[in-house]
Amino acid sequence: MKKIAPHKIIWLFTGLWLATSSCEDFLDRPTEDSYTIDNFYQTDEQCFQAANVLYNSPWYDFQRGFLWIGDQLAGNIYTGTETIYQNFNLNSSNEDLVNASNSLWLVNGHCNAVIENIAAKSGPNVSQEAKNTVTGEAMTMKALAYFYLARIWGAVPIIHSNTQIIGQGNATSLKRNNLEDVYEYIERTLLKAIELLPEENKEGRINKYSAMGLLSKVYLTRSGLGMNGTRNQEYLDLAKQYAKTVIDEYPGSLEPVYSNLFRISTGNFNSENLISWRWTISDTWTSQNSIQSDVALNNFTGIAGDTWGSWRGVTIDLQNLFGENALSPTRQNDDTRRKATMMMWNDHYDYFWRHVGGFTATMDNDNNVAGAVFGVPTGGFMVKHIVGHYEGDHAAENGNLGQRMATDLATHILRLADIYLIYAEAILGNNETTTDPEALKYFNAVRQRAIPDADPVTELSFEMIFNERRKEFALEGDNWYDYVRLSYYNPELARQWINQQERGSYEGDLYGYYKGEVDASSISINSFKVNITNDDFTLPFPDIDLSMNPNLSEDPVPFDFSTIPY
Repeated sequence: MKKIAPHKIIWLFTGLWLATSSCEDFLDRPTEDSYTIDNFYQTDEQCFQAANVLYNSPWYDFQRGFLWIGDQLAGNIYTGTETIYQNFNLNSSNEDLVNASNSLWLVNGHCNAVIENIAAKSGPNVSQEAKNTVTGEAMTMKALAYFYLARIWGAVPIIHSNTQIIGQGNATSLKRNNLEDVYEYIERTLLKAIELLPEENKEGRINKYSAMGLLSKVYLTRSGLGMNGTRNQEYLDLAKQYAKTVIDEYPGSLEPVYSNLFRISTGNFNSENLISWRWTISDTWTSQNSIQSDVALNNFTGIAGDTWGSWRGVTIDLQNLFGENALSPTRQNDDTRRKATMMMWNDHYDYFWRHVGGFTATMDNDNNVAGAVFGVPTGGFMVKHIVGHYEGDHAAENGNLGQRMATDLATHILRLADIYLIYAEAILGNNETTTDPEALKYFNAVRQRAIPDADPVTELSFEMIFNERRKEFALEGDNWYDYVRLSYYNPELARQWINQQERGSYEGDLYGYYKGEVDASSISINSFKVNITNDDFTLPFPDIDLSMNPNLSEDPVPFDFSTIPY
């Protein structure tokens, strides 16, 4: 996409009233030339249509680097030891950071436009419930965008109103606001959203529990901000309070079969998902999910040139966490998350290439029905975000053919499993260990969903919860932010855990070994480890941002909360 400086984007969309949208009802929209902003927002349905875009298109450019920031920095994804994410050599010209900044500010601009237009333009026939619900959706998505901004770049400008910034004419001179104030703004925005949102919304849309769940995660993160060695008990208690409310009152539940979460038919509208980006294949570029093309084995979808992930995969370190060894003749399948997260030699998937009996990860012509190319020298490939064959799998899931760089698979941002682990961690708090029955109950619920025969854990530590989170959410663009929040109050431990990761690869003919052509003794690990500093937990602002607004290089300033109504 054409690159536009984010501090231009945020006010270019003040007049935004409608855009393309996502699955099922997210697709419904009127002909654009039939309306103007002054005669739109006249019915409840039009107001919901105006918010449809908040679930996909503005997030698209962030989606493209979503896994590299959220997982490769965390040590889950391997794309070569020379790559900037693998060795923490990111700079201000990095394209993914440019795209992420553009995208997240674009989300903020869209959300502000919806909020302001609902308040100023909605007609007399629009119900208060619809106005409240759509405004609450926009506020939750806005808070989510700021949550990413804060965890990626630290102190950033708080832009509460598009029209206000335009009126003041200071868009290119905005100063960063203190990180503590950014978190305060996120908190206030979510608390207001919780007031407005209903307990039940239309399928796939944000509801009160979505905002509550996100707020619990914000509080857990904020509990370490500005602290040294321990966390703020007030925010730990709030994280626990909001997580428990979701656990007790939200009518959804954990999906019994972990891999079902990442299939279109069983995962897109699964009740475990509290917040998801909702993609659709349409005539409008950016409405679709393109992650499959970046991560799937070459030739995996049956569309020429559609996938290029054969030399990208999971790290040896993540394999070790699951107790897996790429050189072992047997696979570790006791944890169902392993196979649903990483594809290893001889793994069989009945939900890939199902029209010809499934897919087995080998180079045998009879079993490698996709003609897939295996290239990553770690021996493990990515599975989440993959739908499979464009017809045999994608069409079988929802009736629509997959297309080049386009699937309808939702991207899950907040799951109920996350809330369970947030609750357990908030109970643990600053203690070294806990035997609290509530913490154990919900930790074990997540763990035993993945390992049904596992004995229940009877004592928890922070490291146990941290590692459980990494296994549960690996390749979902989230693990890096666990290291960031740890760095807020214990940067030494965060650095230690990153620096001890094995980010290297196997040296030798790994796939020749799998085919029986070479002996295992000829394969060795070409070890690669990093040595990061505290500064590496905050990523650099893109050059284009800095050129548009030099004040981003200056020290942050307090935000005047008296200028907003909540």
